[in-house]
Amino acid sequence: MPILSISINAQENGKYDWSNLINAIVQVESKGNPKAHNPNGDCAGILQITKITVRECNNILGAAKSSIKYTYEDRYDAEKSKEMFILLQEHFNKEHNIEKAIKCWNCGFYNKNWRKCSIEYYKRVLKHYNKGAS
Repeated sequence: MPILSISINAQENGKYDWSNLINAIVQVESKGNPKAHNPNGDCAGILQITKITVRECNNILGAAKSSIKYTYEDRYDAEKSKEMFILLQEHFNKEHNIEKAIKCWNCGFYNKNWRKCSIEYYKRVLKHYNKGAS
């Protein structure tokens, strides 16, 4: 059972459906391997989540007075990884901008120059995203 009541498979109760984008990013980041770990950094799991990303999710949840708290091990749990992705997108990307979602996932949500960063990463994810949309 997911920690958060966030729909990742369908638009439900007005929630945006991130599933196609999540699947595209998963293909680029880990090819779906929940045990994936980048030996050159602290990225882990299907979405290659960093420890700082886990802390940011917990900051958002704490500010909302939620009792939910993610752990670093949760990065290896596919469903919890997806929940963290959605939590961050809904917090930082309320307009559901796909380009922003992809680029900020790669270069950070606080990067004010997100439009100029991660161009090649954006193209790779978009290729998978467009395959899933057809």
